[in-house]
Amino acid sequence: MAMKKKPVTGMKDILPREMEIRDYVIGQIKETYKTFGFSSIETPCVEHIENLSSNQGGENEKLIFKVLKRGDKLTSAAGKLGEAVADGEADYNVLTDSGLRYDLTLPLSRYYANNANELGSPFKALQMGNVWRADRPQRGRYRQFMQCDIDILGEPTILAEIELITATTTLLGKIGFEKFTIRLNNRKMLKAMAAYSGFEEKDYDSVFITLDKMDKIGLDGVNEELVEQGFAKESVDKYLDLFDKVTPDVDGVSFLKETLGDFLEEGVAEDIITIMASVDAVKSADFKIAFDPTLVRGMSYYTGPIFEISMDEYGGSVGGGGRYDEMIGKFTGQNIPACGFSIGFERIVMLLLEREYQVPASGDKVAYLVEKNMPTDKMLEVLKQAKEQRESGTSVNIAIMKKNKKFQKEQLEKEGYTEFKEFFVDRM
Repeated sequence: MAMKKKPVTGMKDILPREMEIRDYVIGQIKETYKTFGFSSIETPCVEHIENLSSNQGGENEKLIFKVLKRGDKLTSAAGKLGEAVADGEADYNVLTDSGLRYDLTLPLSRYYANNANELGSPFKALQMGNVWRADRPQRGRYRQFMQCDIDILGEPTILAEIELITATTTLLGKIGFEKFTIRLNNRKMLKAMAAYSGFEEKDYDSVFITLDKMDKIGLDGVNEELVEQGFAKESVDKYLDLFDKVTPDVDGVSFLKETLGDFLEEGVAEDIITIMASVDAVKSADFKIAFDPTLVRGMSYYTGPIFEISMDEYGGSVGGGGRYDEMIGKFTGQNIPACGFSIGFERIVMLLLEREYQVPASGDKVAYLVEKNMPTDKMLEVLKQAKEQRESGTSVNIAIMKKNKKFQKEQLEKEGYTEFKEFFVDRM
C-alpha cells in the first residue's frame, strides 16, 4: 500500500515562511510576559482520562483524542468489553486510560496541585504547547494547535484580571495588532440575569449555550430557540429585554446593577467597572474594552470575570479566558483563586501571514552562491569566510549556484537575504 504524503485530517505541515513568524511571535510572547513577572512551565501532552472527563471542559470533552491501554491491560479490557457488547451494555471508555490534552488550563491546575509547595503565591505561569481536539477543521482551527496561556494562581482580587488583560494587549500591540476589542463579562452577572428572569438554576447551562449563539443568530434567533426548548415565554421575554436595553459600557453595567437588585452578588458590577477603567488607563495599544452581557465562554469551570479578544479582520475571537477559582480544588479539596488568559496563537499567526507580515530583521543575512564542482581548497576558503561572518553575527547561507540564478536570488530574497556573494572556480 502506498504511503500517504498529506498530513492527517485537521493537522498541517508548517513551511519555513510560517515557521519564521511562529518563532518570532513565540519570542515576543516570552519577552513580553517575562516583563510582567510570568515564569515559563511545561506539562505533559497526555493527561489521565479521569481528569479530562471530569465535566470541567464543556463541549471539549466530546473532542478528546483518547489513548488506548497497553499490553495485558488492553487485552483484559477488550475481553470485558466483548462480554459487555454481547449483553448490550458496551462502554468503550474501558479501553482507555489517558488522552491528549484539549487545553492547558486543566493540566496547569493538576500541575499546581502537585507542586504548590515549591511555587510562590501568587504564582504567575506562562505555558505554551500543542493541544488536540477532534473538532471539524475550518479556517484558523485545526485538530492540533498551539496554545499560549498566562495564569495567575493564588490571587483573589481583580488585580489578576487587570494584569492578564494588560499583559496580553501589550503583546498584541508589539506584534502590530490594533483596533481590536476586549469583551468583558462575569459569570455571576450571567447567573443573576437568568435568575431575575425566572429561569431555574438547573437550566442555566442550557440557557447560556443558546445565549452564546447571539452573534450568529441574533436576538430573535435566541428567542426562538429558548421558546422551542420549552422555557416560559414570560421568562424569555424578560431575559431578552435586558439585552435589548443594556449598553456595552459602564452605563450598561450600572443599569444591570440597578435592575437586578438582590439577584446580583455585591461587588460584581463594581469589579467589572474597575477592570474596564484600569485597563483603559494603562493601555499601550489602540483597542477598546467593552462590557458584553452576551459573553458566555464555553468552559464550565469559569466562576467569575470572563473575557475575549475580538478582531474584525478575523470575524471572531482570537483569545479568551477568565477566573476559575474552583478548578484546583477538584484535585486538592481546597479551592485556590485562579485566573487565566489564552491567546489564539494559530489564528494570530494566520492573520500575520494574510497581512504578509515581515519579521523585523535581527541581523544581516548573506547568501553565498558557490559554483558547482568547486575544488576542495577553494571550498575551504568559502567556509572560512562564512565562519568569520557568522562569528560577527551575520547569518550566512551557502548554496550551490543554480542555472537560473535570477530565480534563485528571488527565492532567497523572500527568505530575507539582502546580500549575495558569488564564488566561481576560476575567480578566487
